[in-house]
Amino acid sequence: MKLSRRDLVQTPLLFAGASAMGLGEAAMAQQASTTPGEIVDLWPRPPAGARHANMAEIVEQSSSDPSYSSRRIKGISRPRMIALRAPRPNGAAMLIIPGGGFAWNYFEHEGYRIANVLNRAGITCFVLFYRLAQDGWTDPASVGPADAQRAIRLIRAHAPRFSVDPARVGVMGFSAGGFLAATLATRHSAPFYAPTDATDRIDARPLLTAPIYPVQTVDPAYAYGGAAPSLFGRPPTAAEIRQWSPDLNVTPAATPTFLVHAEDDDTVPVANTTKLRDAMVAAKITVETHLFSRGGHGFGLWSQPGAPDGLWLPLFLHFARQEKLFS
Repeated sequence: MKLSRRDLVQTPLLFAGASAMGLGEAAMAQQASTTPGEIVDLWPRPPAGARHANMAEIVEQSSSDPSYSSRRIKGISRPRMIALRAPRPNGAAMLIIPGGGFAWNYFEHEGYRIANVLNRAGITCFVLFYRLAQDGWTDPASVGPADAQRAIRLIRAHAPRFSVDPARVGVMGFSAGGFLAATLATRHSAPFYAPTDATDRIDARPLLTAPIYPVQTVDPAYAYGGAAPSLFGRPPTAAEIRQWSPDLNVTPAATPTFLVHAEDDDTVPVANTTKLRDAMVAAKITVETHLFSRGGHGFGLWSQPGAPDGLWLPLFLHFARQEKLFS
């Protein structure tokens, strides 16, 4: 995936001594020193289907600007959330799903930094470290949606502990994370995994979703070029296009949706957003769409001349208030 505003410097930190869950004691100690919130594991046991029994997590610094950190991670075999509590919680919660082309999780500029802004609005946030299709899972298309669906259920299961109203849980996803957000908006009841415990009886429908410059279709006519190779390892079949393109799965049960994209995005075509918007309108689902003339791909909250940067987040908060995420 071509990543504008993500000038990569190859400085990997390979977690040594990783366990079968992907993290050993040294890695856990290192992670604890750089994790701003509480770790919430998604599954009671390590998920099956990993390519390597001892998959190790790799963290890289993707920013070439020494004044700006934008870390990314891959090799996630221990799916989890980082819970970031609002100093003055209003009962709202957002699951934040970073992007990274199904190969990485950009957990800082599309995760922690977003949460910091939402926390100041009283929204408790959960940044998702989800399994990545390109890490070689046996069912690569389903692992991310399964983790996202389970995350929503866990937030609701632990709502009192985090001072959250279980009815007011939304989802925001970026790029490939936007694919997971759009999938939850349209297929929140789909059986992406076999139930594991009582938590899996909880409704996974979010109150609202916000796919931001999302990978939203696997139709080659409109898709980001890396979507099908990542999810299927080959070009998609007609059945896979129908199943895995959220715009083709919009029903009256879809969630209110907030969309953002830049017209000059040369990584994920803006048609991903406009096609989902059109499908939502046709189904009479509440949808708000913001298209910026410039910004490229992956802008998040970057402070770059001519980019939307933080302009879209106040617009999202206005939408979220209208949809009763908070008052």
